[in-house]
Amino acid sequence: MEKRKKETVTRIKTSCGIWCLKAGYEDLAIDQLTTLALEKLDWLVDGFEYHYPFEIDETTYKSVLRSLGKDKDVYGVGLGTFANPIFAKGAFINPDPKRRKENLEITKRAIDLAGELKARLIIWPGREGYSYLFESDYAELWTFLIDGIAEIVDYANQQDVSVLLEPSDSKPPMTLLMRNIGMTIFLIKKVGSRGVDTSHLKVNVDWQHSIMSGENLAEYAILLAQEGLLGHLHANAGWGKYGDFHIAGSSFFMQTLELAASLQDIQYGKKGERIGFDIVPFNEDAFAAMKRSILQWEFIYDLAGQVDRQQLKLSHKQRDASMSQETVYAALGLDKAFLEKLQARYG
Repeated sequence: MEKRKKETVTRIKTSCGIWCLKAGYEDLAIDQLTTLALEKLDWLVDGFEYHYPFEIDETTYKSVLRSLGKDKDVYGVGLGTFANPIFAKGAFINPDPKRRKENLEITKRAIDLAGELKARLIIWPGREGYSYLFESDYAELWTFLIDGIAEIVDYANQQDVSVLLEPSDSKPPMTLLMRNIGMTIFLIKKVGSRGVDTSHLKVNVDWQHSIMSGENLAEYAILLAQEGLLGHLHANAGWGKYGDFHIAGSSFFMQTLELAASLQDIQYGKKGERIGFDIVPFNEDAFAAMKRSILQWEFIYDLAGQVDRQQLKLSHKQRDASMSQETVYAALGLDKAFLEKLQARYG
């Protein structure tokens, strides 16, 4: 197969979780960290994401905006109640009604701030689950979660704020309720059954969370897009056994490449969607790891644009795995020139 000429692909804008950059820079105020991030990452990033109320709140957002300047923005406000020890038994599903009410009040303030910033609210339900059999009343847990999400989505609709739900299988509870994309869709449908408009309630797909759940990134991205539910993506990588959140592209390369090609095919980003980056640099310099993540994603995304779509569609129609592999590897360099070199090598 002849190697195709390189095609120009439309870049998807990026956002970066500011929490990813705090390791080693804990002494910096959030506006100072933002300024440093702009210096280090510059043109590679279009905006940032912050947790409320720990990294951004009503008292700090103006200084953050000044640090960002006119060219960058706050793309997402993550709900940070999962990190508060008072919600150790859950925020939306806490057995204490006073705690559940307190979580909803905090969430609504986060929505107010997101509306002010023209950002979207991201909810990772890291405390909404259980660890033991016979520990919980499952129907009660799900009722608490559905009712809580329904209330905040209804409130967000009034503020014209989109809500993005991020599934995850565990941590800290061993089993989270919203533990995969299927359960997240179930939750969205149940919220809709409460009479709440869910047109702005979508899914944030964290790559490592999905891989840990055995989900194929490209398949789920396409299915969510078909349902109008693909709202955001968090890029990272890892071993697939734990939430290690490594540098994007450092593992699961082919899954990431197929996802990139699929995002191009569904024109993800055309409506302003972005690729967010959520990594945990355990031993690496935070900024070096983030820069690597963005560059490696851009490289993979560019490679995806070189995959012959016409040939790929033909292999899909025939369900011919060998043909599809030949098509993809031609874009990676296994082309006629390589075959000639290989034949010469072996005489």
